[in-house]
Amino acid sequence: MDLQDSGVRVKYLLRDRDARYPTVPDTLLADEGIETMKTGGRMPRMNSIMERWIRSCRPNYWTAP
Repeated sequence: MDLQDSGVRVKYLLRDRDARYPTVPDTLLADEGIETMKTGGRMPRMNSIMERWIRSCRPNYWTAP
């Protein structure tokens, strides 16, 4: 990924608690200063709440000048 080249500073990565995701990427991201935060366990409404929150941020952040 070219995050460093794009000039974007990433602080957090949100991911779910699925066992498919190993801890190796978490340690690699920690070396770059990115904190990995896991979503809450057994929270079926979290996806809809986060989608609504992201939708409210998009028009403000990703609009072209």
